[in-house]
Order: sequence, then C-alpha cells, then structure tokens
Amino acid sequence: MPNPQLSILVVDDAKFSSVMIGRALTKAGYEDIRFANSASAALELIEQRPANVLLADWLMPEMDGLELTAQVRQQDEMSDHYTYIILLTGRDGQDVLSKAFDHGVDDFIGKSVMNDQLVPRVFAADRLCGSLQRLMRENRLLTENIASLEKRNLIDPITGLGNSRYLHQRLGDSLRQIESRGGALCHLLIGLPEINSQRERYGERFHQDLLRGVARRLQQLVRPLDVLTRLDDRHFGVLTLIDDLRGCSPSSFKRLHEGLNLKPFKTDEGFISIKAGIAMVSLDASALPVDSKRVTAQAETLLPDAYATGRIVPLRYKQPVV
Repeated sequence: MPNPQLSILVVDDAKFSSVMIGRALTKAGYEDIRFANSASAALELIEQRPANVLLADWLMPEMDGLELTAQVRQQDEMSDHYTYIILLTGRDGQDVLSKAFDHGVDDFIGKSVMNDQLVPRVFAADRLCGSLQRLMRENRLLTENIASLEKRNLIDPITGLGNSRYLHQRLGDSLRQIESRGGALCHLLIGLPEINSQRERYGERFHQDLLRGVARRLQQLVRPLDVLTRLDDRHFGVLTLIDDLRGCSPSSFKRLHEGLNLKPFKTDEGFISIKAGIAMVSLDASALPVDSKRVTAQAETLLPDAYATGRIVPLRYKQPVV
C-alpha cells in the first residue's frame, strides 16, 4: 500500500504533463503532491519543505533535470535528508542511463512508457524512501551516541568520523596487514587552507556546519571500505588498501579533488566555495618497516605543493638508503 503522506514534488514546464502526472498519483492514493513549473521554483519549494520524491522533466528551460539534481543534492547535504530523484525523459540508451546515474539521479522513466511505469516506479521509490529515512535516522542516532561515548577517544564529535588517533590505529593495522599478506596502501591528507579565515568571518557555528558538509561530501566520494577521518580544524585523512601501487595515482582520486574544489557548499551564509589540497603517500611491503607517524609526516610535507599547484601531489614512500 502507498504511503499517502509521501511528499512528492512534480517539476515540469508543461502544464498538461503535470496535470496528467498529478491525476495518476492522486488516483494511486498519494495526497501530498506539489507542483513547480521550473527548476528554480522547485528549489524554492524544497527550501521551504523537503520532498521525499522529486519527479522532474530532464529537458527544461534555464536549468535542466541534471542541474536540478546537483542543486538538490547540495541541499540534501546540509539538511541531512535524501531526496529520491526520478527524471522523465524522451531519451533512451545506455549512455543516457550512465549520464543520469553519474549526476546522482536515482531512476528515470521514458516518456513513451510513462503511463505504464509512472505509478509502479513511484511505489518502488515510496518503499525505498522509508528505508532510507529510517537508516539515516538510525545512523544519526548512532553517530550521536558514539560521539558522546568516545569523543575523547577515537571519534571526532563534530562530524562523527574517526579522529587522528583512529587514523593512526587503522594505519598501523594496515601496515601490519600488507607486511603479512601483501598489497599496498594509500594515505591521502586533505588540507583546507582557507577554512580558518572563513571561520573568523562567519563564526563557529558556520565553521562546524561546513566541516559536517565536507565530511558528508567526502563520505559520498570515497569508496565504501576506505577509512575517512577528520584530523583537526583544517585536515581530513583518507586511508585505502589496494592490490598494488598502480591503483594509487592522482587520477584514482580525481573525484575527491573535484568534488571539494568545484562544487560549492550550501550554508546559512549562501553557497560557499572552499579550496582543498590533497597530498598522497603510497607504499607497499618493500617500504617496510615504517610507522604510521612517518607516513603522515611525509604527507604533511607535500601539502604546500598541493596548495600551490592545485593538483593532487603524490609520493611513493621508499626506505631511505643507508
């Protein structure tokens, strides 16, 4: 059975299409349906009250469905909410599917089959939304509980990520693992050189909200098994285990660099851009023995060059010749 209170926002510049969609959803049992005739109007409605499901036309004037998706994802980051986005399109083909999913779209419906597929797809989104919102609430409660219990131990109380002590613990474990089992590891040090000046300008509340926004975006960009940590007020750390060193190159983490530097963060002060530098240290068993502090110290020496060049600066750690 559908959830009558599921919040649905329909975005289409064609009034006839919106009316037809609204009638189909109402007939299916949904009651909370809002309409917008443009992407900008949709963003204003979402700002007032988030939607569970967004149904939007791919091709719209001024801002298309993919651009709208990017804006909604930014709002989701700051509100700790997830909007299930379905695009309506006359396009088809594997390249269209890939493009849509790369931009954060959850599903899309071809207009040629919309009469048959609209309601079943919204039913599916309805079920997923309930699960997603429940998981987000549970994760939020878990993060709050962990932070309250271990904020002086291994957890950063602002973001809920591991802290510097946690990174060194996991880095030490990883060094022992590659010594016994082989493989390699890659440590990324992410520096935010301008964040303290933004803190002075906008205040502590803004600073903490921005740190949480950076943490959420990094969580979306790293791989599921990567270790993500906040080290201090200006630095985050990432640790990843790989099969061999060929898997640790600047191109492997380009998405992190672009995700931080090219997409602004939505805050109470408006959209704020940040500057991020990334230093990358990789090593395999041939570089052992080495301790975790030496690995992180090597990464710190690379950050000034990363800031100056605007690139990810890599270093393959090797044992010094005696």
